[in-house]
Amino acid sequence: MTNPLLELKALGQSVWLDDIDRSHLLSGQFASLVDEDGLCGATGNPTIFEHSMTHDTTYDEQMQQLIAEGKNTQEIYEALAMTDVRLVADQLRPVYELTDGQDGFVSIEVSPYLAADTAGTLTEVRRFWHAIARPNLMVKIPSTPAGIPAIRQALAEGININSTLIFSIENYRQVVEAYLSALEERSTQGQDIRHIASVASFFVSRVDVLVDQLLTDQMNAVSDLVRQQQLRALQGKIAIANARLAYQEFKRLFSGPRFQALKQRGARVQRPLWASTSTKNPAYHDVLYVEELIGPNTVDTMAPTTIEHFREHGRVRFSIEDQITEAKAALAALEEAGIHYDQFTQQLQDEGVQRFSDSFNQLFQCIDNKRKALGGRQ
Repeated sequence: MTNPLLELKALGQSVWLDDIDRSHLLSGQFASLVDEDGLCGATGNPTIFEHSMTHDTTYDEQMQQLIAEGKNTQEIYEALAMTDVRLVADQLRPVYELTDGQDGFVSIEVSPYLAADTAGTLTEVRRFWHAIARPNLMVKIPSTPAGIPAIRQALAEGININSTLIFSIENYRQVVEAYLSALEERSTQGQDIRHIASVASFFVSRVDVLVDQLLTDQMNAVSDLVRQQQLRALQGKIAIANARLAYQEFKRLFSGPRFQALKQRGARVQRPLWASTSTKNPAYHDVLYVEELIGPNTVDTMAPTTIEHFREHGRVRFSIEDQITEAKAALAALEEAGIHYDQFTQQLQDEGVQRFSDSFNQLFQCIDNKRKALGGRQ
């Protein structure tokens, strides 16, 4: 039997795991995903670390040691997270070497508390980059108004960046501009750009979660059955349409003379990364967002359950450029219905930052409780 996860490689898509869990790293479960399923990257975020560190007892020994050393709550979190990220980076290092730096990356995210602080974000990015000290590290920076200049500066300094929490195509253009201008700055100064890696993380399923609810609200507000049917037909369609149109923008931005000049000096494209591809609505196919966004020069970060489901019954086809005309029409129809693209994509980014902040709060509270129980300092 063929493995659909391995078939994705033939169409130019890389699979990264949207999870970091120490027990999986130590048990060999992560390594088996690399060896058997072709996994070639991993990403962490505050929500992932909050879940892992509060439910996985393999962290307890190191946590107790750090508490005994008098580390404060943030120092404990960072020590635990950096240990995990180094373990992942080392297990993915053969992939990084084999692909000449194209894959084999692990991402760690800056504190969501810094989402509106450019200088603070840069300070943390530099600290993570130098402390973890792995060439196959990417540091995640939210693509907020304060994050965009931090993304550009970090890339200009030669730090690999995962630009995350992208929901709108305009925000995506800003991320690409930051990437290209950073490479141009380095190139002008005679610095190497061949080994700088970056991805642009476009969040997918969360779009449908919000838009479907907004469409339901609209349907409840009208009595015209035909109009209700027109609105219902848009449900479950907007997230994929949005990502497919973003991919069209990716092709445009990385095919012109501006990038070609950088490519001649060894630059790589900044690949679109599809994040949040697990299906949230049980009425939809459980691998919908994976099957419909397959294409070259893309990355899909899948949660463990999504990887299992796709391995079992995923269907692989070159789908990323299907129904582009229909995608444009769907977004136009949404606008006509009074659901404004700029508004809901901004809401999603704001909510994304808040979710990560909430996860940080919960994680820090858990660590703080353990630290206090052993008499540690604040």
